[in-house]
Amino acid sequence: MDPLIIKAIIVLIVFAITLLIATYSTYAERKVAAIMQDRVGPDRAGPMGLLQPLADAVKMFMKEEIIPSVSNKWLFILGPCIAMLTATMTGVVIPWGGPITIGETTFDLQITDLNIGILYLFGVVSLGVYGIMIGGWASNNKFSLLGAIRASSQMISYEIAMGFAIIALVMTTGTLSLKEIVLQQDAGFANVVYQPVGFVIFIICAFAETNRAPFDLPECETELIGGYHTEYSSMKLGFYLFAEYINMFISSAVIASFYFGGYNFPFQHELANALGMSANALSILQVVMFFGKIIFFIFLFMWVRWTIPRFRYDQLMNLGWKVLLPLSLANIFVTGIVMWAMGKL
Repeated sequence: MDPLIIKAIIVLIVFAITLLIATYSTYAERKVAAIMQDRVGPDRAGPMGLLQPLADAVKMFMKEEIIPSVSNKWLFILGPCIAMLTATMTGVVIPWGGPITIGETTFDLQITDLNIGILYLFGVVSLGVYGIMIGGWASNNKFSLLGAIRASSQMISYEIAMGFAIIALVMTTGTLSLKEIVLQQDAGFANVVYQPVGFVIFIICAFAETNRAPFDLPECETELIGGYHTEYSSMKLGFYLFAEYINMFISSAVIASFYFGGYNFPFQHELANALGMSANALSILQVVMFFGKIIFFIFLFMWVRWTIPRFRYDQLMNLGWKVLLPLSLANIFVTGIVMWAMGKL
């Protein structure tokens, strides 16, 4: 089979799975919130409310499409498109599992293995802020503009600390390829053992990067009505909301890949040998384990949202610049000393 056709099939599968998980993350969020607040949650649309995301999608499509007369029309439409596009672009460098062979064709469960995969991730994530900035500015609404300004300052502040946390990880792994990082964790311990401080910094920054509570200042309804998407309706609003859940899913996959072995799990080869599993069966089990890790981190995102109150804006900036940035620099310094002492530098 033509390699391009194989890549296209994998792209479609990953895109479909991403959209499906993002769709049902909205359902899971309501159920988690209901459990934590002793409520019922969605239970009307379908058995146990499982059709609620489909009902929400129909509702979004049926809502009246409004573009403010004082807005910049083309930029107003472009904003949510950029947010959605950058959210779906990040999954192409993530290794979802080991290779699967069907007949004479081998499917590598990674769309592309860039040797600068980490830089690609950071580049695409950095572009995501333009979707929010353009949407907030084009609305010609002061509350939307304030939300967009908050989003840009928040992302800049936390991307620096996140980048320094990744530098320490790159120092220990010696590569920028996500596939290589995952493969290295097959032979030994997960990277969280070597970089526990880097993991804590990274996951805090991931909350800020995805605009999730307690860092959801760009859409803070207490001061800004609805923040940067105040003027949006119908599926343009749906794109912004959907992009947030896709970003949460991808962030969970990246955290699992960087610090928790990706699709690897303890004693996987010993288990496969003991059960007489084929290479394909092991790869499928790895995919299942990887998505199990992703679901856990998605639950963690939701758990934190319904547990910790929202930060004030000054607290958000102080945490980013006065706590996480110095801590990430100290982590690089300590990592360098330890590696030098062990003769790895």
